[in-house]
Amino acid sequence: MSLEQIFEAFSYTFMRNALVGGTLISLCAALLGVCLVRRRFSMIGDGLSHVGFGAIAVAAAAGVAPLKFAIPIVIAAAVCILRINESGRTNGDSAIAVISTGSLAVGVIAASLSGSNIDLNSYMFGSILAMKSSYVAVCAVITALVLFMYIFLYNRIFSMTFDENFTKAIGRKTQVYTTAVAVLTAVTVVVGMQMMGALLMSSFIIFPALIAMSVCKSFRSTVIVSAVISVVTFTLGLFVSFYLNTPACATVVAADLVLLIAVSLFSRLRRA
Repeated sequence: MSLEQIFEAFSYTFMRNALVGGTLISLCAALLGVCLVRRRFSMIGDGLSHVGFGAIAVAAAAGVAPLKFAIPIVIAAAVCILRINESGRTNGDSAIAVISTGSLAVGVIAASLSGSNIDLNSYMFGSILAMKSSYVAVCAVITALVLFMYIFLYNRIFSMTFDENFTKAIGRKTQVYTTAVAVLTAVTVVVGMQMMGALLMSSFIIFPALIAMSVCKSFRSTVIVSAVISVVTFTLGLFVSFYLNTPACATVVAADLVLLIAVSLFSRLRRA
């Protein structure tokens, strides 16, 4: 890809918005994903995206602003999933399945009964090239909050991720930090659905973390590598989709998948 082609892509406003907003969301998702994957809670992204889709469908049926309605609903769902998991009565995967599928069903029914003309397909499959400047501003705020958490609360996030019981034993309130991660994940998922859609948003959380964990030994290096991988694969996928005229969100996920397969094969060959 030549510099001339890159400059041509940047001449379009929608490409600039997609690049900036997508980079910010991919960075947030990758950082949060390390915590979630390490704690075997990676499918919360997929579950929350389904909850978000259901909430947006209900908002469309009620004639209210989709994001303003969906964000508090998804935050409540994330906190609810954590509480159910912590109670020990139901494991995290089951809680995610029940809440996500139930929310999705309610959303589909609400949309069908209302006859709303909102483009729900854009929230199901993503419409990154339709990202507006207002979304980019929201992405910037979320990114600032996630970076603040990692920079100033790094030791607490580290201990909570690897040994929650030990963290509790030394007097730290893990519930506060776990809730903070859940809330930030919920907001990231809802905003990211505009870009990746409900079906593919969880890939932003899972793929970079898995790739980084397979090549890094320390938590700090995993966080950094995951963030770099997420931004690079997103940028590559976006430009490839622009010139090949393929769906942007699917192309980004394909780039992550190719890298994950390549890293896995390399790791196996090195151990052989």
